[in-house]
Amino acid sequence: MRKLYSPKVVKSLMEAYNVKFSKSLGQNFLVDGNFVRKIVEASDIEGKNVIEVGPGIGTLTYELAQKAKKVVAIEIDRGLIPILNENLKEFDNALVIREDILKADIKKIVENEFNGEEFTLVSNLPYYITTPIIEKFAANNINCKKMTIMIQKEVSDRILSKENEKDYSALSLFVKFYSNAKKEFNVPKSVFMPKPKIDSTVLTLDLRIYDENVDRKRLFDLIHAGFTQRRKTILNSLSQVVPKEDLIKIFEELSISEKLRAENLSLDDYIAITNELENYN
Repeated sequence: MRKLYSPKVVKSLMEAYNVKFSKSLGQNFLVDGNFVRKIVEASDIEGKNVIEVGPGIGTLTYELAQKAKKVVAIEIDRGLIPILNENLKEFDNALVIREDILKADIKKIVENEFNGEEFTLVSNLPYYITTPIIEKFAANNINCKKMTIMIQKEVSDRILSKENEKDYSALSLFVKFYSNAKKEFNVPKSVFMPKPKIDSTVLTLDLRIYDENVDRKRLFDLIHAGFTQRRKTILNSLSQVVPKEDLIKIFEELSISEKLRAENLSLDDYIAITNELENYN
């Protein structure tokens, strides 16, 4: 069994393949076996299909492949592909794909590699694409049932925030609409190579739809309008997408004060406003 989380092993592999850490790709490799095993445990992937985004040298992939039914690791960095293939060669249930995850056709990958079966996303997500990845896997009906993701702690705080809290955001509402989110544990910056500036957090997101009947496009148009100008009252910020005269009537009907701001409204409030708008079309 290879200890790919060993700092010495990571360093020697990078030197042997003449590869350097990429700042632009947000590469920070986990070099602590205890945390690697804790992520695998939290992901609960025994006998299940897994997609991993940004596997690096395969530290987490190696551990996942020992338990999962099949692991598809999607890596954009061309220089890491030979290292991944070498480190995973003992597994016939692990596949490396070189592709930009934001451009990848996940539905096609799921059909080809998992026969269309459901899967779990497990990843140390690069910080610069955290939100687009969550959105891509949660909202596109691609048979992803769960995410176990390691992300920057400040992003985790935003995801887990509730109305009237300072970190509450459009992302908080998006994640709540599409999942039950749970904090598993924090991961200190000291267990990464190279060491990032802030700590990370591992979250599990059990995917589901909060309300099947609401017009999702209209709902998130409202939410984004509110948080784009969060210092304004909801009467002014939401008027970007709904006429003010309609908003005044809707707020009165729902007993919502027009002087509130976006962060004061719950997901249920935004859904109620969205549904009430049906009467004004």
